Amino acid sequence: MAAVFGRRMRRTAVTTAVAAAAVAALAASQAPGATSDDARDDRAGAAGSSPAPDGDSATGNSPYYTDLPPLKSPAPPTGKPGEGGVGTGEREAGLPATVLDAYKKAETAVRTDKPGCNLPWQLLAAIGKVESGQARGGRVDADGTTITPILGPVLDGNGFAMIKDSDNGAYDGDTTHDRAVGPMQFIPSTWAFAGKDGNADGKKDPNNIYDAALAAAHYLCANDRDLAVDDDLHAAILSYNRSTEYLNTVLSWLEYYRKGTHEVPDGTGVLPDDRSDTTRPVQPTRPAPRPSSPPTTPAPGPKPLPSPSPHKPSKQPGEKPGGKPDQAHRPGTPEPSTGTHKPPKPGDGSTGNPKPPRPSKPSEQVARLQNAGADELTATAGDAFDERVAVKAETGSGLGVAKVKVRFTVSGDTDTRFEGGARSVTVTTTATGTATAPELRAGERTGEFTVRARVVERSLSAVEVPATVTARTADTLKRLDDKPLICAPGQEFAEPLGFKATYKGERAAGVAATATLIKSAGNGTANDKGPYFKDADGKPVRALKGLTTDAEGKLLLPKLYADDTAGTYLLRVVTNGGATLTVELKVAAPAA
Repeated sequence: MAAVFGRRMRRTAVTTAVAAAAVAALAASQAPGATSDDARDDRAGAAGSSPAPDGDSATGNSPYYTDLPPLKSPAPPTGKPGEGGVGTGEREAGLPATVLDAYKKAETAVRTDKPGCNLPWQLLAAIGKVESGQARGGRVDADGTTITPILGPVLDGNGFAMIKDSDNGAYDGDTTHDRAVGPMQFIPSTWAFAGKDGNADGKKDPNNIYDAALAAAHYLCANDRDLAVDDDLHAAILSYNRSTEYLNTVLSWLEYYRKGTHEVPDGTGVLPDDRSDTTRPVQPTRPAPRPSSPPTTPAPGPKPLPSPSPHKPSKQPGEKPGGKPDQAHRPGTPEPSTGTHKPPKPGDGSTGNPKPPRPSKPSEQVARLQNAGADELTATAGDAFDERVAVKAETGSGLGVAKVKVRFTVSGDTDTRFEGGARSVTVTTTATGTATAPELRAGERTGEFTVRARVVERSLSAVEVPATVTARTADTLKRLDDKPLICAPGQEFAEPLGFKATYKGERAAGVAATATLIKSAGNGTANDKGPYFKDADGKPVRALKGLTTDAEGKLLLPKLYADDTAGTYLLRVVTNGGATLTVELKVAAPAA
């Protein structure tokens, strides 16, 4: 018990020191403009007091391990990996071989893809430690996939964020709510856009340490962050889990791993035991040292108090030369009354020098938030929105308030995100009180959603801007060639038909289309004779739906067959947006 108590007392001291340094660095970094991240609003405040809206972090603010590293720096091992050896903190500094390899390969990959990010692999190790204890001590197979899935608690709003199912249970096995998944604890909705294939096996698996580590590296480097800059480093960590304690814990492990690590066999890593969702017993506090006792001989009379006059008082009875009384007042006993007033302490709020009023925060000056940008947004799937959401923080008299943090959040059933893949960003108002959100890029999911803006740390009414993502369209459709389409009865057409869709002269990728063998130019219903396609069972089909143009705007139809009825027939292809092309097919016996 003494060892545990000592370890936790040490943990408290370390956390306090790290927290002070981190908060000081964050407070010093405030400046107007976008912080371009899920986490930079109230990052130096009580970020861990409540989950962020819509679970907008890599982990959905799931619980994590709170163990802190040993106080002393790791020492190199003296034996072979896994055999142990002398050196303070050596076991904690050991990283499972496959896990360590994944971290280093992820660092190498982003060094090429994002050279300005300056991501150290030790940061991935620090996050991997607090998220899963390095994949549960390195319990992974030869390909880097965890032996058993690593799942966080159900995010059902009971003590955690409320995040409804977004993957139909594909990753977490839960079709009602989401759960953080894998060694880096991504929630499925984050993995949907942040997932990577780190081991080149053609799959993006959050339970694979190579995939998860590479995804985490890119996620931390989003928004052009430079992790060599403290402000960007702290914002990146907080984007993973919006908690100040989480930030402090990760920074502690990052510093520890930077001082030295070594490789240990998979499955032999040290497992953490303290979690943020576990109620810890209150530890007794050490009593403050008692002040030394003054002489016990009582003074021969009431003790005089200094005069409030700015001039030096005359010598009082019982006072030794130099103006000091010959008997100190015993702590814990009331001051005797002498009829004179004790001068107030500077700033104690009584008389004399009143305590100056605390300057109000910029957010406290805001009376309302007004829409200063688009009233509504519309974009085609996959495109950037032409307009941006902007708001103005105003006082009661309509003046703009500068340096106010405004949080913009994409809410609703949509995969639309701000640049960098963030669902939420925090922007600081300019000198005019205006905050403008970064560019929004529509996802592939069509429909309506809302962009919500609110003042951080205030309960003022939010500004809500409706937005819509429409399906991709094409306004022109052409054949890829102009060869005549002729086929003998009972045979198949020589080559499949191909088309090219464009919109305003540009290729129209991802546009939905239909292809129908129609009865006549004036009758667009499907024909019951003549050429046909085949379904999966080989049966004739004369209407195809659910077709989509490829990345080049091309549409290739399945092979066409002819029945025994000779004649001239029509095939009509229609795209979303109204582009239509009708081509002629002939079924005739070959010339003698």
